[in-house]
Amino acid sequence: MKAKILILIVFPILFSCVSNKENPPNIILIMADDMGYGDISCFGSEFIQTPVLDKMASEGIKFTDYHSNGAVCTPTRAALMTGNYQQRAGLEGVIYAALDKRMFGIQDSEKTIAEIFKDAGYSTGIFGKWHLGYQPEYNPVHHGFDEFYGYVSGNVDFISHRDGVGLYDWWHNTDTAYEEGYVTDLITDFALKFMERNKKKPFLLYIPHEAPHYPYQGRNDKADRLPGVNFQGHGSRPDKKQAYKEMVEIMDENIGRVMDKLKDLGIEKNTFVFFCSDNGATNLGNNGTLNGFKGSLWEGGHRVPAIAWYPEKIEAGAITESTVLGIDVLPTLLSVAGIDTDNKFDGKDFSEVLFSGNQLNERPLFWRYRNQWVVRRGDWKYLKIKEKEYLFNLKIDIGEQNNLIETNSERASDLKYLLEKWENEMAEYELKTE
Repeated sequence: MKAKILILIVFPILFSCVSNKENPPNIILIMADDMGYGDISCFGSEFIQTPVLDKMASEGIKFTDYHSNGAVCTPTRAALMTGNYQQRAGLEGVIYAALDKRMFGIQDSEKTIAEIFKDAGYSTGIFGKWHLGYQPEYNPVHHGFDEFYGYVSGNVDFISHRDGVGLYDWWHNTDTAYEEGYVTDLITDFALKFMERNKKKPFLLYIPHEAPHYPYQGRNDKADRLPGVNFQGHGSRPDKKQAYKEMVEIMDENIGRVMDKLKDLGIEKNTFVFFCSDNGATNLGNNGTLNGFKGSLWEGGHRVPAIAWYPEKIEAGAITESTVLGIDVLPTLLSVAGIDTDNKFDGKDFSEVLFSGNQLNERPLFWRYRNQWVVRRGDWKYLKIKEKEYLFNLKIDIGEQNNLIETNSERASDLKYLLEKWENEMAEYELKTE
């Protein structure tokens, strides 16, 4: 009798996260690294050609007001993986490659997107950049991913696969993998094999590209980071802007390989694809009419291109102005997959934006990085950089050129009050990065 009672108790726990859909969709999450708002043709680029992403946008929905949670790499990834502000994970800044900075990473207490999907019966794979911890306990396979091919640092040489301090950084799960190949091509090769192996069961596939993050190297360039060689972190090519263009176009080509594979496997109509960038571009890229670059909390640091694609489910060629944040992706993907969970998120499900054209309800959104703070509600954005305060109406001033702080003091005070409340809530979490 005791054994029977135990089975009855355990059974609903084991299957509490299973998708409620008869044929759960595959989920593919693709993220560029340091790609700016204006670096895609369909977002206004005339210099870089991105036919695959343009086609995805024409067949899906384009987000004109999508934002990364961070203005740099690690915090955005922490937020994307957990559906919560990165401060809760203690990862507000970058985990650097320097040997005295490698001890931090995502904690076991943080439930990731991979863990939730895996509990729901999905196969889970990551191919590309992790950047949520160097130590073995932070490896993706210890945080819900069945398979990992890629690197754990912030960037590697695209040819030699060595990180910013010259250490070899290419892994298959927890083992060093010595393989040749251009990073963008290589991670796609492994992603396609993962899709092939899992074509008959639902999968979550996360492809965080390195492109177009430095070092600025094209497919036919030589390695810069080699043992015993003093190297330049950004690469040795003198024509870095041209290299940047090549890197984006090679990434676009490889995204095309993934889309073609979906059709080859006959699973394209049951696959949801979401593309975004982890933060704005550096001054080598194009942030369109936005002010600021990567690392800043001006719009150019965190408003980034995003596209969702789901054939026959999303209206082709749709464009939304709904304000969406990286933390919203996880709860939305759970909704798309029909997965119920007891986990609570800071992010909000925006599936109504995708399928009904509705707008998300207005809510305060927050950013913090180094000596910069932002709170946004609706069209109004309060920005503080050190002691300097700004207030912008982004509806009429997306380039943040007209500071309205002096003429709208009451509105600024309301936003500052919301920011103070959020800061008090985040104060209980210990920050582990700079």
